[in-house]
Amino acid sequence: MTPEDPLRIVRSVRTGLVAVIAALIGGVSSAGAAEPLPVSEVAPGVFVYQAPYQLLAPGNQGAISNVGFIVGETAVAVIDAGNSRQSGERLLAAVRAKTRLPIRYVVNTHMHPDHTLGDIAFKAQGTQFVAHARFREALQARAPSYIEAAKRQMGDAFDESIGDIVLPDIDVKDRTTLDLGGRSIELEAEPKAHTDNDLTIFDKNTGTWFTGDLLFMGHVPAIDGSIEGWLAVMKRMASRGVARVVPGHGPASASWPDALAPQQRYLDRLRTDVKALIDQGADMREASEKAGISERDGWALFDDFNGRNAIEAYKELEWQ
Repeated sequence: MTPEDPLRIVRSVRTGLVAVIAALIGGVSSAGAAEPLPVSEVAPGVFVYQAPYQLLAPGNQGAISNVGFIVGETAVAVIDAGNSRQSGERLLAAVRAKTRLPIRYVVNTHMHPDHTLGDIAFKAQGTQFVAHARFREALQARAPSYIEAAKRQMGDAFDESIGDIVLPDIDVKDRTTLDLGGRSIELEAEPKAHTDNDLTIFDKNTGTWFTGDLLFMGHVPAIDGSIEGWLAVMKRMASRGVARVVPGHGPASASWPDALAPQQRYLDRLRTDVKALIDQGADMREASEKAGISERDGWALFDDFNGRNAIEAYKELEWQ
């Protein structure tokens, strides 16, 4: 061994340690960074994530409803955020992959957890949260049950911070316009339909209309408001001239009003069946087993929601 050999060994060890530390740091950084949701640009500056037809589970991380964002000249508006902090973080990463503009607003289309529990990921962004005037009361009443359900369904993947629900800074009672710089979006509070706090978002620049869960495509509709009210709202919605719609569940965008036809057929059939069963003296349990069954092959997650829909319709229609 020559006098230089010990120095060579020290340099070699030092180099190896640096490489190991760099690898560890890189690994932590990669693990901590959220993978962006895959979004498509359905119109200039309008991006949408198309969710799968699934219930909440660790494998989907809560990304089970369509979410999106609209980019203006000076700011961004996010539309819904998914069913978990993880889904919200992935949406945030998708926004940041497209623009560094500030996220000025997060707009919730209604209070259901698959659209709202991801809001917490945007809390540190200096964002204002916007929702229907009845959203606050509805979410506060349901939040404990939503969080318990998320714990059961997510298991070890559940993030305890999801308990920090986000309430709106801006309540929409009728109509409100939000400015994103060179781009205005119009928000409209709807009467009781899918829920009692449905809100639609219209991008004037491109004619793109985010309907939230007032429109389901492929995924069977879910009633948590009024079947009669929903059908009435749909009749008014059908007359609106827009370039495209973004449903709460289904394709990233669709033509209008053609997109409404399957949901119209399902709700009409459900109402007709429930009314007939009530007239025959059937109880609520029987209605949940029989109403709407002819529609079964046309919808994803039919068995998870149709029975509940029949019960909701029965409770409303039995007093007519």
